[in-house]
Amino acid sequence: MRTGSSDPYCIVRIDNEAIIRTATIWKTLSPFWGEEYNVHLPPSFHNVSFHVLDEDSLSRDDVIGKVSISKEALAAKPQGIDGWMNLTEIDPDEEVQGEIHLKVSVLGKGYAPKILRCHVFEARDLAKKDRNGASDPFVRVSYNGKVHETAVVKKSCYPRWNESFEFELDEASADTPLSVEVWDWDLVSKNDFLGRVLFNINRLQSAQQEEGWFRLGPDKPKHSQYEGTLGSLRLKLMLRDEMVLPSSHYQPLVELLCQSGNLPELMMLIDETTTAESRQEVATNLIKLFLGQGLVKEFLDVLFKLELDKTGEPNTLFRSNSLASKSMESFLKVAGMQYLHRLLGPTINRIFEEKKYVELDPNKVELKEAGCAGLHRVQTEADVIQQSAGHLQSYLFDLIHAIVQSAAYCPTSLCQTFRQLYQRVQERFPEKEYRKVKYIAVTSFLCLRFISPAIMSPKLFHLREKHADARTSRTLLLLAKAIQTIGNLDTLACFSKEPWMVPLQPAIQQGIAQLKDFITRLVSCDDSEGERLQKSSFIPLPKIRAVEKVEEKSFGSANVMQIISEDNGQMETLYLDCKSVNELNQWLSALRKACIHNTDTMSSYHPGIYKGDRWSCCHQKDKADAGCDKTRHGVTLQEWEKYLEKIKTEEGHEKDFIAVNF
Repeated sequence: MRTGSSDPYCIVRIDNEAIIRTATIWKTLSPFWGEEYNVHLPPSFHNVSFHVLDEDSLSRDDVIGKVSISKEALAAKPQGIDGWMNLTEIDPDEEVQGEIHLKVSVLGKGYAPKILRCHVFEARDLAKKDRNGASDPFVRVSYNGKVHETAVVKKSCYPRWNESFEFELDEASADTPLSVEVWDWDLVSKNDFLGRVLFNINRLQSAQQEEGWFRLGPDKPKHSQYEGTLGSLRLKLMLRDEMVLPSSHYQPLVELLCQSGNLPELMMLIDETTTAESRQEVATNLIKLFLGQGLVKEFLDVLFKLELDKTGEPNTLFRSNSLASKSMESFLKVAGMQYLHRLLGPTINRIFEEKKYVELDPNKVELKEAGCAGLHRVQTEADVIQQSAGHLQSYLFDLIHAIVQSAAYCPTSLCQTFRQLYQRVQERFPEKEYRKVKYIAVTSFLCLRFISPAIMSPKLFHLREKHADARTSRTLLLLAKAIQTIGNLDTLACFSKEPWMVPLQPAIQQGIAQLKDFITRLVSCDDSEGERLQKSSFIPLPKIRAVEKVEEKSFGSANVMQIISEDNGQMETLYLDCKSVNELNQWLSALRKACIHNTDTMSSYHPGIYKGDRWSCCHQKDKADAGCDKTRHGVTLQEWEKYLEKIKTEEGHEKDFIAVNF
């Protein structure tokens, strides 16, 4: 990045499809993101690109540059790529996407002149070049100096032409290719290039005919005047082949793990043999497996008992990164994310919106940042600390109140698991001097491993789209420290180590008493009691026929998806507007994985909406038209939230549903 200051963020694309957006790093030319993603790719992908942009709140974001890495380059380095890569200028003629349906034939036999015929049917997923979120495409077919053009299709990235063009074949110029180019027509400015396909005449004469969907390619690359001056991007990438067999091949392993008699010994063996680096991944996969089998409560109970059996000192209980700790941590993220958002959302949003200066540590107080107390008096250090304590007490009061109230809507699975944990610890340490341990066991997960990390990094828990700035981050950190102190149920250790936290002592003492009462209610409540995050609509997963994105112009948002399902022979479409491209792809990933074995799935769909008397994408008037774009199942994110629920039918059987809030 060259001069001045920027607010950079990065978009990760797989073959020009945006999959991930990083956070924006404000006012810097040397941003550090530190974000890691695992993405499942289809074997047919061609390249991965990283586009760096400068966020602008008043106008369109500025493009800084990109790094593009081909599939071949990744495959050539099985150990991975790790290093700095120069950003290159983004040439609009190279930023092409989509496919075109063509039929190219050589007609004529013997000594009669041969005819080269090109039939242009349609195109799909073309690049959006106009401000309305679409393009006005036409096709230019050229051969041996002669040019034909199709009609212009207005406002569509899925045009249909169904036009044919003929050329007299010049056998003396066999090296001259047939060129099919797609362009975006513009009334005022010059036309925008959308991609091209070249056909070798010698090969055509041998085959006589080629028909199919052809991927549009870029124009010839141009020399960039900014080469080497746009900055560089440090990346670490690894392409790994994974062989996934049909589910039946894993059934013996699932049956072995799910047999209650084998489980304690197997979990003890896994805990002892897994490395610290791999334990989180192992725990996450085990949680997903037992959730799918409806046995997650039994699985966690086995881990609780194993951990308690080997713990002699109650103060160290669940403080290590054991399989039990990592599994419970993963379970909370999968089963409790919606609960966490309802619990923390209002307080986190208030902190981000108010942007108040908060500091309790005298060594870190900056009077310039704090501002003036009035027109004529500059604040002293004591003033700032007193004011900061007031702000933090207000945030802490709101948060503790929200936690206490959350017993009414905490998911049943979390209540049952915490009750189980509470009872197991009480059985293991029944002595009077250990009466606090059963509470600390619950708070060590709920506060220390779930609520506090989410307060410190709200973006990582999808509470905010962007990372906090330095001032807000400090407020969040101090609030997280206060929650950790309350979760430890002990103020002495905190205040002896960080005496500047003493101004919060009354609020923390009150919070400890309220938290203990909350835990008592949480582990005592009946499974049917309370709100339990009621859902207002259910779509059975086996009835889903497609899960796809919706083009931006349809609703004025780039993060809308559609779920197409079939109910009693009628096709129904549900549209979801996601907060960000990351959330959009999490939904797509979760549903595509859950529906991977569905039958009667659709092979094509409409990325637009039916409005008035036609589809907005391809302008077809038949509402029952099969679709103008192919359905996609390949690109998915590895980590995904638990958007899927298990519910019991009237017959008592469990079924998977997608649960949607309105």
